[in-house]
Amino acid sequence: MKLGDYFKLPRRGLSFELFPPKTDAGVDQLLKTVADLAKFKPDFFTCTYGAGGSTRDRTMQVAKSVRQRLGIPVASHLTCVGSTRDQLRAYLKAAGDEGIEYIVALRGDPPQGELAFRAIEGGLSYANELVALIREEFPGFGIAVAGYPEVHQEALDAATDLTNLRRKVDAGADIVVTQLFYDNHDFFRFRDRCVAAGIRVPIVPGILPVTNLAQIQRISRMCKAKLPQPFVEKLAERDGESWQYEVGVDFARTQVQELLRAGAPGIHFYVLNKSSATSSILTELDGFRE
Repeated sequence: MKLGDYFKLPRRGLSFELFPPKTDAGVDQLLKTVADLAKFKPDFFTCTYGAGGSTRDRTMQVAKSVRQRLGIPVASHLTCVGSTRDQLRAYLKAAGDEGIEYIVALRGDPPQGELAFRAIEGGLSYANELVALIREEFPGFGIAVAGYPEVHQEALDAATDLTNLRRKVDAGADIVVTQLFYDNHDFFRFRDRCVAAGIRVPIVPGILPVTNLAQIQRISRMCKAKLPQPFVEKLAERDGESWQYEVGVDFARTQVQELLRAGAPGIHFYVLNKSSATSSILTELDGFRE
């Protein structure tokens, strides 16, 4: 099935993002999480890829295991960071050989300790260049790219950010998956601006359920995502993980329900290699997969 077809209304697509654990024991535990999430019949899983290919082997291991054990399609993330064109080609060849169907094509963040992204000699500078390479040389892959409802933190302004997204789509991307956000109005404005700019591929909201206030504050600072103050205050009303879990799951459930009612073509969940919160949300979403 083509990647974009999962998100063609009235169909609602569903996908989950994983990251490769550092140990074999972690991979075994992750596969249990994957099995728990598989009961919701996701269209595919995605697996992140460390800067410069630092998790290449684990990414490939996770993707291969999910594909073989569950028969569910898998997308591998791929970044431009620290890789030449030939190294990117080698990874894409290996991914195709392992049965990976889709690629999430990203420029990637600057390596730790560096303030700005710099392409290495023989490498790529922008995600649209990576999309073009994949589309031209590995046309069998479906391609997802990232979108930023609150604007990419390095963009000069929203218009520039949207122009960069349009370049990625014009280069051959099949879908746009957004960075996490917690105000649905940011997503709706972003979607409307994409349509006005002539972007016609599905815009898929990315949702990270909050289960720990300190954790999400760290994550949101890194990616410059806003946390609504009433939500933060609610999370902080009581001590204890169970309260924050309950509040966070309820917030995400309401967020997803509103997105679907407003015509979102599906949901991409950032699950942080755990199934409980996402399972709680999906269990109570009547009609999502019908």
